[in-house]
Amino acid sequence: MIKTKTLLQLFTETREHTETLCKPLEIEDYVVQPIIDVSPPKWHLGHTTWFFEEFILKRHKPNYNIFHEDFAFVFNSYYETLGERVIRSDRGNLSRPGVAKVYDYRHYVTNELKEFLSAEISAEIEEVLLIGIHHEKQHQELLMTDIKYIFGNNPLLPKYNNHFTEHLIEEEAQQWLRYEEGVYEIGHSKDSFCYDNELGRHKTYIQNFEISNKLVTNGEFIEFIEAGGYKDFNHWHADGWEWVQQEKQTQPMYWHYVEGHWHHYTLQGLQKLIPEAPLCHVSYYEAFAYAQWKGCRLPTEFEWEIAQQDFKWGNRWEWTESAYLPYPGYTKAPGAIGEYNGKFMVNQKVLRGGSVVTANKHTRPTYRNFFQPNLRWQYTGIRLAK
Repeated sequence: MIKTKTLLQLFTETREHTETLCKPLEIEDYVVQPIIDVSPPKWHLGHTTWFFEEFILKRHKPNYNIFHEDFAFVFNSYYETLGERVIRSDRGNLSRPGVAKVYDYRHYVTNELKEFLSAEISAEIEEVLLIGIHHEKQHQELLMTDIKYIFGNNPLLPKYNNHFTEHLIEEEAQQWLRYEEGVYEIGHSKDSFCYDNELGRHKTYIQNFEISNKLVTNGEFIEFIEAGGYKDFNHWHADGWEWVQQEKQTQPMYWHYVEGHWHHYTLQGLQKLIPEAPLCHVSYYEAFAYAQWKGCRLPTEFEWEIAQQDFKWGNRWEWTESAYLPYPGYTKAPGAIGEYNGKFMVNQKVLRGGSVVTANKHTRPTYRNFFQPNLRWQYTGIRLAK
């Protein structure tokens, strides 16, 4: 077990950081929901609070008084076990509760949980608390990408702040790292925290493969665009080509061609594209098409995990060629916690690594992120394999 004092510190740091991320926002920014995949910042603040109230305080703190009887309906996300909820597409319609009331809710629950943690807790509660902390860290990343989408689709393209650095250039020369065929072990094996979808450490046979030590850059992707990559169906899956045609896609998300130069929206506003910086905000469809055009492919998540110790990662979530599936022996936890990962193991691709907005102390080499292949509002990039 982790010492309660250490858990309390991690909990407090996490709660404070979420609110720090919201400090640059105007009050009007808290309620905007441009598309179904993007939740309003106010909702993130409430939902991460509801998780601690629902799964710990209501169940384990004696004589706990819930903050408001309607908040479970407002801030439940997808937990069918826990009853009715506001549908995802309607989160932006919630002008009430107001932002101040949601912050009151956060502070109430934070203080109640701090009081609860003044005494020793069981291993069972510690496990749920750690899930809650890392759940909030997940939402810190989502909060930042949702804020970027909200601002990036505002006609004024406003700045979030003047300090956040999104585009860290990888200085190493490009190399192909080679790995021999054989049996490798995959999955989490330590006592440290992980999600259940990382468990079931198992052996898997891998053929010879090579993987790039660097991510694909903006400049390299411009070559794909200029070569007619978005106009040639030969590079694309059928679903991907249909997506290109229906959505009229011609470039990555947030890219703008202005006065003869490529620009992109960043959290510091519209800026000229840096050719040497790693590409981001591309879908799996685009990642696959680019790899095909280069005569390469995307790595599987197993190849990525085997090789990750030999290259730098963490600036971009990296699309893999792997479907999001359970590891051998995977079983869902009982009750609502069992809805956290397992129910999404269909029609999604695995991403590995992390991104420039991933929370501190959150990701690890076995972490498995997952999204549908058309989505690209996260900081998603490409690493090639062959």
